[in-house]
Amino acid sequence: MRRISHMSRIEPANASGYLGLFSAQDFRLTTGAGADGPTIASARWYFREQTIAVAKDPSKVAGFARGLRTFDDVRAWAMAHSSVAPPDYPPLIWVGAPEVARNARIASTGTTLLTAHGAPFRIVPKIAMNRSYYDASSVEFFRRRSVTARGSNSPEAFVIRSMWPEDFRLGPRAPPLRAMPTDATPAAALRTLMREELRGGARAPFAAWTLWQRPNASFDWTGRAVLAFIVNGAQGDDDEAHGGHFALVTGRIAADGAIGDWLVNNFYSLDVESEKGIIASPVPLDSYIGDLNSGQNWYRPSTMLVAVLSNARSAALVQSALGRVYNQFYRHQLGYYHPTGNCTSFSIDTLRALGWDVPARGATSRTLAWLGLPYVAVKHASLQQAATIFDYLTVDQTRLLPAVAVEDIFASLTALIRERGDGTATPFSLVKGQVIGTLAQMLADDIDALAFLRLPQFPSSRAFGDAAAISVREAQARVPQNPRDAQIIPLPPRPFPEMLRDADLLPRRMRPSDFALGVWGALLLIGVPVLVRRWWARRSRRV
Repeated sequence: MRRISHMSRIEPANASGYLGLFSAQDFRLTTGAGADGPTIASARWYFREQTIAVAKDPSKVAGFARGLRTFDDVRAWAMAHSSVAPPDYPPLIWVGAPEVARNARIASTGTTLLTAHGAPFRIVPKIAMNRSYYDASSVEFFRRRSVTARGSNSPEAFVIRSMWPEDFRLGPRAPPLRAMPTDATPAAALRTLMREELRGGARAPFAAWTLWQRPNASFDWTGRAVLAFIVNGAQGDDDEAHGGHFALVTGRIAADGAIGDWLVNNFYSLDVESEKGIIASPVPLDSYIGDLNSGQNWYRPSTMLVAVLSNARSAALVQSALGRVYNQFYRHQLGYYHPTGNCTSFSIDTLRALGWDVPARGATSRTLAWLGLPYVAVKHASLQQAATIFDYLTVDQTRLLPAVAVEDIFASLTALIRERGDGTATPFSLVKGQVIGTLAQMLADDIDALAFLRLPQFPSSRAFGDAAAISVREAQARVPQNPRDAQIIPLPPRPFPEMLRDADLLPRRMRPSDFALGVWGALLLIGVPVLVRRWWARRSRRV
């Protein structure tokens, strides 16, 4: 196998380092078509042509319960697994490519890895539906830094699938302290930080700050476990993506401060073919951010709130639970429906099921939803569109909007780590009237620091993005008033094979709009005729 000189190297993706909290060597590389063991058939089907990593020890892989809804399953499992060490392995990790080049440099031509002998490379082809791609501006950005590149060797070249800037790191020592204002709520202070740079930091440099550190805690973060919360901003050329994207992240801070092998738990709809090739899965951060087609920072800027832990148990608990969520998601017990079942809601629901009652911000407007339902239905001649808008307006904003979710998470974390006079964590039983469960108590005890990362968008032929919208109103205001001017990418469906549908799947629960449509339907079928009859009776008496 070709080797890059000095500290640079190309090696199998499972040869060294970590995949999140796990040693990469605990996994074997395969494809969905070649996987077996505890990885369920529906999960293998989605990745049948993709390179994945699956645990070598099948006894350690996350399972799932039949006959239970997803978060009831998580809740019941958590009651019996309050201390998970080591964590359950996910059903699979989408590594994307079988090999990885670390500490590599790219020549100005954008076609060669700088090595003693020169290692030619080419980038993976653009997906046809993807409307922009790596270009000369990308070459200029990446050639100025060392990179981690995931790809595959061929006789002619190393075919690169993802690129990660290795100067995007946290530590190994704590980054500079960035004191948060004391005259604002934690949520408002974090919002200001996320939006202080133009367009959400899309063109700003990478930055890392410590927002808080426990007194007497070590400034050396080498090997520390983390539980992080990533918000990807609004896309600059997709009017369906102004709300951004959200994911939970686990991992360890490497000896050199590297973070690219943290594990991002990414949820997307399984029932459509993404124009970027995204498939919902746990995925290494360097691939989640830098995959040439699906990487988030080729489309928009990102920010990340990081809890640095003295004990890995809370991160392990979250990662183990998410393995169960993925199993239920792949087999379609958990359905994707953007207003109430999306990347943010799946993440928040998992945290709440584990005993961290992340505060709810509440609905956007129930009144507007109820009064506007018949108007929208008539205007657009679509009950489905009216129902979708109703659900957007009535769902808890913390479960809908990524920026709101991270603001409320930050507010909750600052409450959990509030200190006593002796400098130790307060052993809360209540925070703002809410009972502290298992995960919340772990975090209150184990958080040593909170850090904030700003990750700019990678230059390419794509328009630069912006900060994620903080309300339904703001997201809607960014959409052109004329629907014909809106940039929307139609996605083809990806039907789930009936032969993979388990017989024990429970029917989906009613959505809020189902009840609203029933009420309005009853009014139209019963109420309106009654009113007309009364009006006719009064008119007849007058005559």
